[in-house]
Amino acid sequence: MIIRKKYEGQLQDLHELVIDIGVKSYNQVDNAVDTLNDDSPDRAREIIEIDQEINLLERRINDDAISLIMKQQPVATDLRVIISSIKIANDLERIADNASNIAEVRKRVRISDEYLLMKLRTMEKLALLMLADVHHASENDDVVLLNEIIMRDSDIDELFRDIINSSKLIDNDPFVSNQANLVAKYLERIGDHICNIAESVYYIKTGTRFEMQEEI
Repeated sequence: MIIRKKYEGQLQDLHELVIDIGVKSYNQVDNAVDTLNDDSPDRAREIIEIDQEINLLERRINDDAISLIMKQQPVATDLRVIISSIKIANDLERIADNASNIAEVRKRVRISDEYLLMKLRTMEKLALLMLADVHHASENDDVVLLNEIIMRDSDIDELFRDIINSSKLIDNDPFVSNQANLVAKYLERIGDHICNIAESVYYIKTGTRFEMQEEI
């Protein structure tokens, strides 16, 4: 009984670490686009610095998960949770990387076009809502919501295509336009990683890969 309680405590610790990296990654995305129009790149530098903390946290999650597998030899649902935690942490770390990449853009150039910023902020807000909903779906075993989240990524993709296909050169500067397209690409990738997380949670809850369900 004591061994089981210790094991359950370790599983809970792993879960809390994944929540922690999720919150940190969410905050990174929430701040990234707003830095693009800052007079100073100071906030962008802070985002880049925090990214190193998130990298370390992902490594800790990987180490703890592997230790649990090696020492406890979990089966069935617990094994799904542990393996999926590694994948979810990796996707969250990649989300934070893309937020850091957006901050790197601000170090190179300031984007002041309000129409473009509005589109980029819309992509950001859609991604943040998806990420928040993944957490809600996970906590409430809402498989229907997970399916909806994955479908909603098409809205981010549509905005991405709209931005990169625009013939308008921001401030008549091809370099600024290119950097803006990079930001849109990073946000599109963030949406993809959130879909991956939703699929991992789907697997935890159902024991079935999301792609397999779609083929039925």
